[in-house]
Amino acid sequence: MLSVLHTYLCEMQKIGILGGGQLGRMLLQAAANYPVETYILENDEKSPAAHLCHHFVKGDIKNFDDVYRFGKQLNALTIEIENVNIDALMQLEAEGIQIFPKPSVLKIICNKALQKQYYADHKIPTAPYLLTNNREELAGNKDFLPAVHKLAEGGYDGKGVQVINDEADIAEGFDELSVLEKKVNILKEIAMMIAVGVDGKVELYPAVEMVFDPSLNLLAYQLCPAEITEDVYFKAEAIALATIKNFNSPGIFAVEMFVTPEGDVLVNETAPRVHNSGHHTIEAHYSSQFDMLWRIMLKYPLGNTGAIMPSLMQNIIGADGQSGLADYAGFEDMLKIDNAFFHIYGKKQTKPGRKMGHVTIMSNEKADLLHKANKIKHNLSVVAKK
Repeated sequence: MLSVLHTYLCEMQKIGILGGGQLGRMLLQAAANYPVETYILENDEKSPAAHLCHHFVKGDIKNFDDVYRFGKQLNALTIEIENVNIDALMQLEAEGIQIFPKPSVLKIICNKALQKQYYADHKIPTAPYLLTNNREELAGNKDFLPAVHKLAEGGYDGKGVQVINDEADIAEGFDELSVLEKKVNILKEIAMMIAVGVDGKVELYPAVEMVFDPSLNLLAYQLCPAEITEDVYFKAEAIALATIKNFNSPGIFAVEMFVTPEGDVLVNETAPRVHNSGHHTIEAHYSSQFDMLWRIMLKYPLGNTGAIMPSLMQNIIGADGQSGLADYAGFEDMLKIDNAFFHIYGKKQTKPGRKMGHVTIMSNEKADLLHKANKIKHNLSVVAKK
């Protein structure tokens, strides 16, 4: 029996994921449907994805040697976070290992200054910006305010982003290379997930409308489909496609965009991976973003991105003032809500604002979606165990 299993595993594609967080966890849950042998590189042996892979390798995704040694044994590699050792990925790619997305894309995306330059080079509409290397340069551009200051490298999930409304806020800015992006009047924030196959075929998921928690600068919830005019939708679709076209890379991409009151669409940022704005696709779409990435990496036909039903996806985050072993107060009662699908990420420790899970609610009525989301928000709390 064991020899049969060994033979079966040897015939399967060996695909690794750099990072073992919740995105890796959900990727591995989707991988169970396919003939693939999965590997994870992660420092934390108790990370959300660690127990779901065939092979867990302890190591630093930012370390050249760790990433190179990990990748050498595989047919292909993907990421669940951009902050990885790109030099190692470039070496692996040169030696024939397929990387999704290509390291050349990661090099652009990982640096917000390069990302903005990419938009400018390819005439992708984006908010006006300039670069600063320190607070002194920031102070010298006070006429550009109000603006948003974004670290060129290292920012993630709202960290490394600071709103600079006027001269009094300059001390809150960053003292290293950063993008100073002009504040624009935003009517809505939307995102589109795009799948690109190894043969260049493209499939788009419907646009989602994102609503943010201003105090945490994190996504609070999102609605699919976005409530935008047909004209805005076609603009967003064309801009999102133009954004990923010149990456010349297979993979899955999230293009986040601003919609102005005048109906203009501006690209905010692009993520070269599965993304928070695509979590609702697990239940609410025929082929989820996670299923789709496996199809791409295994060179299968792309899946159906159509929606089964309108949906709302809401993050479940650590409660204010709560740090320690996680306890999900009210969870059992919330499971009684019809068409609400909960994903708890398996993180042992909670802290204020930490993403601990998400819930996707499905309904044909927007009022029903919002009512259920509000009920969950006020009756499910991630607190520290007493």
